[in-house]
Amino acid sequence: MKFFVDTADLAEIRDLAATGLLDGVTTNPSLIAKSGRNMLDVIAEICDVVPGPVSAEVTATDVETMLAEAEVLSSVASNVAIKVPLTPNGLKTCKTLRDRDILVNVTLCFSAAQAVLAAKAGASFISPFVGRLDDIGLRGLDLIEEIVDIYNQYDNFETEVLVASIRGPAHVIDSARVGAHVATVPPNVLRQLYQHPLTEKGLDAFLKDWESTGQSILEQANQRKDAAE
Repeated sequence: MKFFVDTADLAEIRDLAATGLLDGVTTNPSLIAKSGRNMLDVIAEICDVVPGPVSAEVTATDVETMLAEAEVLSSVASNVAIKVPLTPNGLKTCKTLRDRDILVNVTLCFSAAQAVLAAKAGASFISPFVGRLDDIGLRGLDLIEEIVDIYNQYDNFETEVLVASIRGPAHVIDSARVGAHVATVPPNVLRQLYQHPLTEKGLDAFLKDWESTGQSILEQANQRKDAAE
């Protein structure tokens, strides 16, 4: 499974990218607005940090303007993926952009039927929102299972399932178990994946045992170096 981080915070992206875990980044107008900065500047800086796909979303709703905005956004860097809504105009825009070999992330997917349409339009990624479905009493993972199962039936469907609206580690693990290709994860959730009380307990015990010896690996290395000289 690929990990994308869902943020426009450059400090967070740089910190997480240093782990080698990030395969891409997703942004949206709301996340960019929180930064209080020029969208194009933010996208350019993110693309410099992360070589994988960086989703930048259009803000128009008509095809002509969406294509014009997409042209501007895609000119920022070669790894920009244009994010369009799952609407008739969004799918028309998707088809045109894919004909130009531009990556497209079709977002705000809430049904398997919508996901089939996005794949037919050639979407690079489809973004079903698990958390928002859970919020209204549905089981978001059911949608991920449906989409993955349908896509697996057709060799000509190359669209990757990019699970969005992730609220916790369980969404990530459950999505991985059913075969989703990508999870776009908020920074805090990505960090939660590291955590387990037994890891912390075990590390604490190891460090206490080592401290009790009064030894230092670096000091021992220096002693060996001095002795060799």
